[in-house]
Amino acid sequence: MTSGQGENQTGGPYGPPQGWNAPPSPEAYGQQYPGYAPAPSAPTGYGAPQSMERPTTVRAGIGAFVASLLVGLISSIVTFADFDSFVDRALAESTEDAAVSEELIRTALSIGIVVGLVMLAVNVLFLWFAWKGHNWARIVLWVLGGLSVTFGMVGLAGANGQTGFTTSMGVFSLLFTAAGIVLLALKPSNEWYRFRGWQRATGQG
Repeated sequence: MTSGQGENQTGGPYGPPQGWNAPPSPEAYGQQYPGYAPAPSAPTGYGAPQSMERPTTVRAGIGAFVASLLVGLISSIVTFADFDSFVDRALAESTEDAAVSEELIRTALSIGIVVGLVMLAVNVLFLWFAWKGHNWARIVLWVLGGLSVTFGMVGLAGANGQTGFTTSMGVFSLLFTAAGIVLLALKPSNEWYRFRGWQRATGQG
């Protein structure tokens, strides 16, 4: 009996040696238990901020894209209001090719207007997500904006059937689009989109 009790005392074969202290728990060093992945860290240089104001480059960039859409919408409204005159000018400036007829021009213009309105609605949706800080929406705006500038310049080079008003509106639309692309690509915009991505990953935004 006596030896059995002694074996369970400090320093016995079943207990810790005399003078031995248990090591501190992982929580004492701010460590997590094994099996738990560490929480996502804040982007470098932020120091885990709780909020970050939307920079001027993002505000101006989104505003430039909105201005481009408004200019395009106004131009489409003016064109639709004077549709017959627009068709007449396109016919007068076209070549003597028999395949080019008034019906063909009307159909092409009508399709163009419908496609333009659909693209307007889609761009508004992307602008909303880009305004909320979704980087994928910013990338889509870059792609669509780049295509718009490219094809817009080609269209202005032809400029068949266009008045001075519609041509000038097209130029303004391209300039606003180009400005939006550049502004959303600047460093403050990149930092804010990276921060917003970190917020969503950590459930803070």
